[in-house]
This record gives sequence, C-alpha cells and structure tokens, in this order.
Amino acid sequence: MAINKTEVRRILDQVKAAGRTSLTAPEGKLVCDAYGIAVPKEGVATSAAEAARIATSMGFPVVLKIVSPEILHKTEAGGVLVGIKNAGEAEKGFATIMANAAKYNAKATLLGVQVQQMLAGGQEVIIGAVTDPAFGKLVAFGLGGILVEVLKDITFRLAPASRDDALSMLDGIAAAEILKGVRGADPVDRDALAAMIANVSQLVSEFPEIVEMDLNPVFATKSGAIAADVRIVVDFAPVTPRYRPSQETIVRQMNRIMKPDAVAVIGASTEEGKIGNSVMKNLINGGYQGAIYPINPTAGEIMGKKAYKSVKDVPGEIDVAVFAIPAKFCAQALVEVGEKKIPGAVLIPSGFAETGNMAGQEELVAIARKYDVRLMGPNIYGFYYTWKNLCATFCTAYDVKGHAALSSQSGGIGMAIIGFSRSAKMGVSAIVGLGNKSDIDEDDLLTFFEQDDNTQIIAQHCEDLKDGRSFAEVAKRVSKKKPIVMLKAGRTTLGARAASSHTGALAGNDKIYEDVLKQSGVIRARSLRDLLEFARGIPVLPTPRGENVIIITGAGGSGVLLSDACVDNKLSLMTMPPDLDAAFRKFIPPFGAAGNPVDITGGEPPKTYQNTIRLGLEDPRIHALILGYWHTIVTPPMVFAKLLVEVVEEMKAKGIEKPIVASLAGDVQVEEAAEYLYQHGIPAYAYSTEIPVAVLGAKYQWARGAGLI
Repeated sequence: MAINKTEVRRILDQVKAAGRTSLTAPEGKLVCDAYGIAVPKEGVATSAAEAARIATSMGFPVVLKIVSPEILHKTEAGGVLVGIKNAGEAEKGFATIMANAAKYNAKATLLGVQVQQMLAGGQEVIIGAVTDPAFGKLVAFGLGGILVEVLKDITFRLAPASRDDALSMLDGIAAAEILKGVRGADPVDRDALAAMIANVSQLVSEFPEIVEMDLNPVFATKSGAIAADVRIVVDFAPVTPRYRPSQETIVRQMNRIMKPDAVAVIGASTEEGKIGNSVMKNLINGGYQGAIYPINPTAGEIMGKKAYKSVKDVPGEIDVAVFAIPAKFCAQALVEVGEKKIPGAVLIPSGFAETGNMAGQEELVAIARKYDVRLMGPNIYGFYYTWKNLCATFCTAYDVKGHAALSSQSGGIGMAIIGFSRSAKMGVSAIVGLGNKSDIDEDDLLTFFEQDDNTQIIAQHCEDLKDGRSFAEVAKRVSKKKPIVMLKAGRTTLGARAASSHTGALAGNDKIYEDVLKQSGVIRARSLRDLLEFARGIPVLPTPRGENVIIITGAGGSGVLLSDACVDNKLSLMTMPPDLDAAFRKFIPPFGAAGNPVDITGGEPPKTYQNTIRLGLEDPRIHALILGYWHTIVTPPMVFAKLLVEVVEEMKAKGIEKPIVASLAGDVQVEEAAEYLYQHGIPAYAYSTEIPVAVLGAKYQWARGAGLI
C-alpha cells in the first residue's frame, strides 16, 4: 500500500489555517484515500441540480449528507438522507438537508451536500481512534450501529497496532462470533478489517494532531470492508512530552536508590512518635549494614550515629536521602540533596498535590530536574528492599526475604501487603510506596525489577498511570521475562470522556486499561486478595507446557464449582481420551465418574488419591492438575497433604513437573493441610474453589503472553 503523507499534511495545514477543529467529510475521504482506507464513491454538490447529476452518474441508490465544518453529528442536524432512488429525490433531498442544517445551526458554514454511493449488506462495525491522557493514541474496534452505543462492546489497542494486534481486536469483543458468520450468514473478510484497523492506527500515530477519528459504520463483507462515514477531529496544540530518562539511566539511578550503600535521613529525630525517629529505628533495627547519616540541624548524635546539619556536611557519598520533614522545608533540603549529587530522594511528607498544593510539588520536580535527582513520592510510607535489610520507612519493619516485588500508590494498601506477606510467610524482595508519583512511576520500578536478580514477580497496585504508554512499552518487554500483576483501582468511578466522536465517547477509562494491560502482557487482578495471592502463587507453580487441564476431586459439588472457575479463568478442561478414561476408571469405584472432572468420590482411601494423581502427572497429554479434596475420616487432611507431596516429589525425581493447585473442603484441619502443601510448592486453599483456579489461570495467562505455550 502506497501512503501519501504529503496529501494528508496538505489537508491538515488547510484545516489549521482555517482555524477549524475538524475535517469535512470530503476532506476525510481524501485522508482515507491517502492511507488506503476504502470509502464509497462520492462527490460534493453545491446545488440541487448538481446533486441529481452526481447521483445519476454514480448510480442509485445514494446517500445525501450535509457538509459543514461546524456540524459533526450530521444525523442529529437532520443532515442525512438515505435510500435516494432517483434524480428527483436527489434534488428534493438537497433542499431538505440544507434547510435542516440551517435550522440546526444558523451560524454554520454550509459547503454543500455530499452525494455518496449507498452501501448495503455485510456486518456494520466501527473502527476509530482516540487520544487518551495516559496512553496517547489508541485504535478502537467494535460492532457498528446501535450495538456499540447501547452495549459498549468495543476494544482498544495502543497505536500503532500490528496486524496481530488488529486481528486480536476482532476476537476481543463480546460479539466476536457474529463476525465469523452465524445462522448461515457469511463470515467477514478478517484480513480486510485488520488492514483497515492497522492503517487507521498508523495514520493517527504519524499525525498526532488527529485526536479522534471515526469510521462508522464500516460495512464488512466476505470480500472486503468499506467505511461509509468518516469523522476526523483535530487539535493542533503541541503536547509537552513527559520527562523520561533512558533505560540505562533509570537502571543506574534506581539501583543506587533501591540498593544503597549509604542512606541519609533528613529530619532524623530522637523523639518518640516522630517519623524521623521511626525511620532511623527501622534502618538500624532492620539490620541495614550500609552507612546511615542522620540529618538534623540541632542534634550532635542520634541513636549512636553522628548527626549532620545538612547532607552537604556528610564527608562520603550518599545514594538516597529519606525526607522526614514538613512539606514546607522540602524544597530547600532537596536543593542541598542535588548539590550533594545524591541520585534519589524518598519524599515521605504529605501536603503536596494530594491536598491541592500543586505548586509545591511542581517546585520539587523542577529542582529534581535541575540536579538530576529522582523523586519517590511525595506522600508515601517509604520502601523496603529486603536483600539489603533495608527498611527505609516509618511503617512496621519487615525482613522476610523472597522474590516478589510489590508496590502501591496507597499507604493503606502497602500495610495490607506487609500484613499478608507476614501472615502467609511470603517473602518479598521489595515493597515500594509511590504516592503522588511526582517522578518515579510504575514503569521505573518495572525497569529496575527487570534486571534485579532477587525479583521473580512484580505486583503493583495503582490508581492511575501518569504515563500509560511508557508503562505499556516497558511492561511488554518485562512481561516476557517476569510476570507482572496489576490491581487497577477505580474501575467504576470514571465513565466515558466528553468527546466529539463515537469512539471518544465510548473510551471509558477502565476499558482502555483492561485492553492495554492485556496487550502488554500484564495480568490484571480484580481484588487486593487476587493481587496478593497471584504474587504468592505464580512463582511457585511450574510453567505449563500445554493447555490441557484436568480436575481430580473427591466431591462432585467441588468438581462443578472448579469447572465453573476454569471457564471464568480461561482454562481449557481436557476432553478425556478413551484410553485415559479407562486408565482412571481402574482406580475409582464403579459409582465414581471418570471423564473430566474425575470424581473419585468421598469415601476413598489415600491410595485412590495417590494413584489418580500419579496418573495425571505421568500422562504427557495432561499439562496441569486441579485437585478438589473433601475431608473424610478415611483420608484425613494431613494424610492427603503428605501423600500429595510424596507423589509430586516422586515425579519430580523422574523429571516430571506440572502445575498443581488444590482446593480443600472440610473442618479446620484443612487449614493446616493447605499451609503444609504451600510450604512444599503446591498452592492450596481451604474453603475456596475460586482462588486456586484463579492462581493457575494467572500463571497460564503469563505463560501465553510470554510465548511459552
């Protein structure tokens, strides 16, 4: 496809010179022509006679549409007539449309009436683009007509979108089956639709002044796709790009901040109850072995450490400064941090943007840019990096080392992370508070954790992304190596944005997050519990080598719930081959049920669990197991747990490892059994059929996104 950028630039320059914010339909057609986006035959008439002549030359039926820079929503203005069958109707229609438009907006410039070949047949879809404050250019796809407006069945991808992205969009709407042909209808030309999506995404990426675009409806048939109506909205105001250091710079600075050899505490205090006192205690009592420099203008010594009036008075290098002083003193202290060439500042104080003090926060950012200091916060609890025994926070000390890195925008969520991690004996590599995110954001943390050998999984809670596009680009790279889990808060508070196009109006905040996170390989947690359980469970599970999942259960009811959970988590229950079915039946009673789930029934001895689980692990066609245990006196909980570990270890010795999760139903003894199983590498949950399957589903989602299955 030959693209004519020169023609698009000519048209946009013409629109800019005229002071307009949108293109006329004929201008939109020319832009589409320049990017290989198929549109119907058309012409612009400035008189009734010319409308009849153009319509006759292209052949009836035709559609008539008002052409006016001020009238974007032509139907609302009475500016559209369809099914014009002859020259007489064309003349009459021209007059009607011009009169309706003048009545709708007396000040509108009426350039004429667009006469367009009328399309019929096929499936109506919408293809468009929108500019999101966080993610920038996005391309959209959904069913056209009233379905997209009423059902809001639309999906988004970052632009420019690849052909694979475009094809995934066709399958990413709830009504995807309609495009494949139902009840005798022809399937649509998927390649033609994907090409149109890709071309629209390329257009808006190469011309950033195009802020919204609609092709609605697009008629998709078995032999192609053609856009019946084009709407393009522009904004020529330049956008200031967000400050973004290079990846190498981020890694260098974040390594010094997260794994420092020397820490300064600005506002260190001997007074109980002061934040500066708690930070000093946590650093010292947490076992941090690096240098600690208390900064206090009046004290000579704090907790056995020599105190300094300013960081500039400290003789050696400092990697990070923790601020524990009131907001009004932060700017001056940050200047001194900059002059000392300290690469990072952890801003615990509140009283900035979260209280409306934008100017105070912007002042800090300006100082940081001047001196090349990275800012964490303000309005945070600090951070932990356990592998350096570092508790740079005023919260509870935490020292259980592990390989899950967690961050939160909220201090309360940060404390929940600490509490769960301690209770579940889940070691962490880091816990980081981000607060107002004046500078360091989730993408900076991803860049650091990507190369941190002590981190295997990254779990993040966020309320917003300051630079969603940067996050998505980093996440797409990092998620190929390490699982990323995100709990995006505020799923229901933000509705559709005010916009001039259908696509823009349908661009609900959460739907964009949903689709872009998926495009970037990020696992989305639906709750705080999911975030924590995924962080704990995903690293424990071996990576599956295929999609075939089986359920082995001692209770039929659990089997049904586990099956439902598999559907919810996009897990594929294996269709049991006859020979495997027969093999399972050798171990279960006649009144049990093979197939999938395999129901061994509740009264079976330990041997039945042992034999069926061993068979599930040995058969190479089975890739993952979900176990539903039912507490009985024949096979008590700890007996089940120990035999399961025994079988798993036996298979591991033979080189066989598959993901296994377990749901335990019973009296309180199942809690001890579940904990025992988790300690031996098998995610197990008492009283829940949903959580274990969700953890397995999350592992599968990551493995698929990383191209491992």
